[in-house]
Amino acid sequence: MNGTPRANRYTIGLFGNRNAGKSSLINAITNQSLAVVSDIAGTTTDPVTKSMELLPIGPILLIDTPGLDDSGLIGKLRIEKTYESLRKCNLAIFVKDVNELFSEEEKDFLYELKNRKIPFICALNKCDNENAIEKANDICSQIKYECVNISSKSRLGIEKLKETIIKKSDYTSIEPSLMEGLVEKDDVFILVTPIDASAPKGRLILPQQQVIRAILDEGAIAIVTKETELNKTLNSLRKEPKMVITDSQAFKIVDEIVPKNIPLTSFSILFARQKGDLDELIKGVENIDCLKSGDKVLICEACTHHRQDDDIGTVKIPNWISRRTGKSIDFEWTSGAHFPKDIKKYALIIHCGGCMINRKEMLFRISEAEKNGVKITNYGMVIAYVNDIIGNNRGLGSIKLIDLN
Repeated sequence: MNGTPRANRYTIGLFGNRNAGKSSLINAITNQSLAVVSDIAGTTTDPVTKSMELLPIGPILLIDTPGLDDSGLIGKLRIEKTYESLRKCNLAIFVKDVNELFSEEEKDFLYELKNRKIPFICALNKCDNENAIEKANDICSQIKYECVNISSKSRLGIEKLKETIIKKSDYTSIEPSLMEGLVEKDDVFILVTPIDASAPKGRLILPQQQVIRAILDEGAIAIVTKETELNKTLNSLRKEPKMVITDSQAFKIVDEIVPKNIPLTSFSILFARQKGDLDELIKGVENIDCLKSGDKVLICEACTHHRQDDDIGTVKIPNWISRRTGKSIDFEWTSGAHFPKDIKKYALIIHCGGCMINRKEMLFRISEAEKNGVKITNYGMVIAYVNDIIGNNRGLGSIKLIDLN
């Protein structure tokens, strides 16, 4: 892991009509020719991201989006992608061409920003002369939002825009640490990381890397072992570990080895706690025993990967649930950034840990489920539940007792 993962970066989206200058502004902010710019409307056809450092915020992710006023059937799909990008933004920059009247699309978008309570800045672009600056000042007085006069072409106002971004950014509370409230200096944690056919060659998977880092950040000790060496590892310690954290797929084996007085949880459950609403996800897992034949269950993965024959999302979880319930369940799947609009038809949504999406996006998905009366839970919780680990007063360890929301 050579850089801060995108899901852990402060996310800033650039929105506006076609040819408002969003891509040029990305280039001006980063001081690089990253985005393709053109006088032809609609050059940006899909959201484009760029990672950079902006002190004192630190690592940020910039998203360049298609125009709000795109047209035609394909244009409508691009606009949907633009609004999808808004779900993950900690801050929005609304880019307005000062030479154009306000369009209905721009008005609707500003209303949506206010409705979703997303902090934003109006970047009034193309202020290259006195006349344009006068128009910008007039727009600013009309809309009564925080505005910055800029020209992405001449770089007028770019430093002021950066200062405004810093001022408006609540970057200290993007998301809690993975080990928030669970670790103290010199604590010992055992991390169980199976190395099987699904493990990436030559490295650990992202959730394991991030938990190790979170433990080390607090001056604690992380001992990493495979499930086949877990018993030997436990016996080699002079004192009991503070907690054992396992890959969810090894939950049953690990639960049988670890003494019941030692808290046990999984990487996936730690991410559920960091990214989302743990209490809501716990309620969701209890809904498994209420499933009936013919019920639809949606299994969501926030990333895309090559699936093995015994893939966790498409094979193992469906098999475990079918065996436990004895019912004929209709499973459907989605992956990557896509999250279905129509979720009312599902009796349950089972989501991955969410290491590839940020907390804002995960909370959006949970709130959408709650709004539609659909229970939602998490991979790790499901695996613990179907293996009768949750419910023996040890399954979630002390995590359940700590409220981060």
